Amino acid sequence: MAEAERSDLSIGRGGDSQIVTFFLADEEFGVDILLVKEIIRPAPITEVPNTLSYVEGVINLRGKVVPVVDLRKRLYLPASPQDKSTRIMIIEMQERTTGFILDSVSKVITLPKDSIQAAPDMITVGVDSEYILGVSRVEDGGDRLIILLDFSKILTETERDEIGHLE
Repeated sequence: MAEAERSDLSIGRGGDSQIVTFFLADEEFGVDILLVKEIIRPAPITEVPNTLSYVEGVINLRGKVVPVVDLRKRLYLPASPQDKSTRIMIIEMQERTTGFILDSVSKVITLPKDSIQAAPDMITVGVDSEYILGVSRVEDGGDRLIILLDFSKILTETERDEIGHLE
């Protein structure tokens, strides 16, 4: 994996990480900024028949065809209509580019790596624990709990290959 594609997050290790925070189903999540290529407003999505249930289709991103996954559906969270704050986060991992639909993007924050802890079983907010890298408490005028997702596990290798054929 190229250096720019690798997540730099780890539980309980020294140093700092920059995290892009976003919302899904009123919960705040985060992903290592090194995985995020860009964040865009929703573009017209072309549906693709006979694909996985959580794949909304593909978008044209400056001439490149990018598959788009509804992250709510993938994480088995309740559906919600898109609105003006909906965004598509473009993630590049393992030489594949995929868009993920988010309710909204919050901001980029810096987390000390030693603030990242394993997620307690009760804090999985209905999200399969295998997708959760850890949690971190952020005290920036309020007391927020950010659930850090492991995007390398959001899609299995087989799913990545199937979605990759849409490019």
